[in-house]
Amino acid sequence: MKKRSFLNYERPLLTCMVQADNPDRIKELIHASLPEGAEAFGMQFCRLKPEYRTETVYRELFTDTDLPIYVTNYRHHGANAGKSDDVLAEELLELAACGATLCDVMGDYFDACEGELTMDPAAIRKQRELIDALHGQGAEVLMSSHVLKFTPAERVLEIALEHQRRGADICKIVTGAKTMEEQIENMRIVRLLKEHLQIPFLFLAGGESRILRCIGGALGCCMYLCVHEHDDFATKTQPLLRDVKSIRDHL
Repeated sequence: MKKRSFLNYERPLLTCMVQADNPDRIKELIHASLPEGAEAFGMQFCRLKPEYRTETVYRELFTDTDLPIYVTNYRHHGANAGKSDDVLAEELLELAACGATLCDVMGDYFDACEGELTMDPAAIRKQRELIDALHGQGAEVLMSSHVLKFTPAERVLEIALEHQRRGADICKIVTGAKTMEEQIENMRIVRLLKEHLQIPFLFLAGGESRILRCIGGALGCCMYLCVHEHDDFATKTQPLLRDVKSIRDHL
């Protein structure tokens, strides 16, 4: 069977985020999204209730579909409140061992800081060791930095190059845009990343202007993050899968 992967696709992947506090709801969202054209799935395991954070549940979810699976285990989210980064990293390794395709390593793992990109040498060393261990489990690695505010192009490129330097397979940066001018600048930044990065990237923006979430793939991003529906667990800034598929396919 062909190995699942988030790399080397002709078109940006339609990655449907399936967030819930129980595995049955995740499966329900998976099966509802398949007819709409989902090409990969994203699971935020910090959302799951603690009683479901088991190897049996992970393997069950990862074998419920043949499509690639992107997983996150973010600090302070949901049931992860109070856990150390070392614990979160061990849980990521367990997810990789159970079959996760792409694991999200926060850019400030082991040294929490604003903008989610540590420059502490000891923390960077531990990140590299974690990335090597995830690769050793057969997983691909995405490094993420959620800046969550408009960020100049030069700084975005610095963050992206750091992600690349630390061994990530995919770079993910989330900034913001409050005005049309900032939105236009963000679209230029996508082009800048495409010219200077040697790895795939996902560049997103929140705030008032979120057009990148709908057309970013047409500009150079490697995937779209979307949802089947906007229920209580869904990220409201992520567009509907059926809408993004229509935009992508026609662009």
